[in-house]
Amino acid sequence: MATKVDGAGDASDVDYLIIGAGMCGLYQLHQLLEIGADVRVVDANAGLGGTWYKNRYPGCRFDSESYTYQYSFSEELLREWDWRERFAAQPETLSYLEYVADKFDLRRHITFNAKAVRAEWSEADWRWTVSFEDGTQIRARFVLYAMGLLSVPTYPRVPGRGSFAGLETHTFDWPDDYDVTGKRVAVVGTGASGVQVITDVADKVEKLYVLQRDANWCAPLGNAPITPEEMADLRARYDEIFAWCRETPAGFIHRPDRTLSTDVTRQERLRHWEELYNGQGAGLYMGNYRDCIMEPGPNRELSEFVAGKIRQRVKDPEVAELLIPKDHGFGTKRVAGESGFYEVFNQPNVELIDLMAHPIQAVTESGVRLDMGAGQVRDLELDVIVYATGFDAVTGPFDRIDIIGTGGVRLKERWKDGPETCIGVQVSGFPNMFILVGPQSGSATANFPRGIEDVVNWMTTTARHMQENRIGRFEGRRDAELDWLEHVREVNSKLLLSQTKSWFNGHNINLDRDERPRVMVYLGGAPRYRRRLQAEVEGGYPSFRLTVSQ
Repeated sequence: MATKVDGAGDASDVDYLIIGAGMCGLYQLHQLLEIGADVRVVDANAGLGGTWYKNRYPGCRFDSESYTYQYSFSEELLREWDWRERFAAQPETLSYLEYVADKFDLRRHITFNAKAVRAEWSEADWRWTVSFEDGTQIRARFVLYAMGLLSVPTYPRVPGRGSFAGLETHTFDWPDDYDVTGKRVAVVGTGASGVQVITDVADKVEKLYVLQRDANWCAPLGNAPITPEEMADLRARYDEIFAWCRETPAGFIHRPDRTLSTDVTRQERLRHWEELYNGQGAGLYMGNYRDCIMEPGPNRELSEFVAGKIRQRVKDPEVAELLIPKDHGFGTKRVAGESGFYEVFNQPNVELIDLMAHPIQAVTESGVRLDMGAGQVRDLELDVIVYATGFDAVTGPFDRIDIIGTGGVRLKERWKDGPETCIGVQVSGFPNMFILVGPQSGSATANFPRGIEDVVNWMTTTARHMQENRIGRFEGRRDAELDWLEHVREVNSKLLLSQTKSWFNGHNINLDRDERPRVMVYLGGAPRYRRRLQAEVEGGYPSFRLTVSQ
């Protein structure tokens, strides 16, 4: 019998325990309730929304078109909800998820402020015992992990961090409603979240220092309000829009051009790139000639085109060159969507500092001390330090829970050299543990709602199969796991993205981890991944070992 979890009442054993009440966990909860399953959701936060609950930094928004970043399961929901912007900001997205939870009466099945710290499998009774930070426990037949891919922030490893007298925060931990107006601010990092916060606060602060170690590629987002007329048109075309997204590699509205860049003249290429650059969303890297993300030559030409745009938009040539990546080509890491980011560096109150030339020597009580070389230092007097320094991506959320499978084997130990999964949904030696959001699945690099719907729909079909056939133990086969790992490696190797140091390949300078690339994500595309999941269902789950209840 489980002990009480705050807010859950007397939490007796449950069949399905979902960890995470974000976009994925809410949808899985709804679908399992629809088939009459006994299910509970737990979340470490004080409210639902996951990523959209935590990320409250200025400028936070997604880079998927709003009308594609939503659930498709309910026609009534689609009729009722109006999006206000092409690319919704965090408050609007969180409001949407709260609306969904209220509409389908999901909150009463969710326990908040419940941080899981340990999960141990019992072979004696085929149950997981999940322990929480406050010492309480829940026992479950099946545990479904729906934790965010980017939910464990990493801070830079610099002396003195934590000694600063002002606000020192990661973008992920931004204090709700904190106002930076008139303050002296340093933002460390120019990845996706850094780009957003820098652009948003630049015209509000007294002084903005942008501390950059490595430049990242950005492309215009093309955000704008959605008029009532546009919303009505979108609503009338939802079936068409979702059908289209189902057939694109990453579930976005953008689809790679079947034409190769070498099939057209340079003039035609440049004209096409101009159209994409001045378009909306991820078109420049997801809707481009397909060889631009697969072949070094075409990628170099595209990269130089984008570099030219940066040089046009940034007045100081030296600053422009610092903002142009030299270590990777365009689209071979995550490309940040921006709205006026480069123009920020034309403002007199903004200074770009190259940390490769002038590294942080220490964080001090009054700000940041830079090493200027030759024994010289420079002290930045600050009110706010913002770390936009990324996450322990994909596997980090799993590493924070002591997950113990058969024979006392710990998942963190199994994955110490990189994750190994059975089709991205299970791990051999960890029965009845399902991964809804995690390594080597179709959702890790997808337009998230589109990607998670595939996995959740498969999981719901599988849950129904287990109910009907009294399956009490469900575990991935080791041989299937190794086959999947090899398949993912082979598919990923065809894209330049697999050759770049990024979180897609397990790279993070703020973690104690060797430089060997890890197979973290699946780049084979959503349609192929969906067919693979469907083949398991139709074939009677050949990659898994199913055992009838005791």
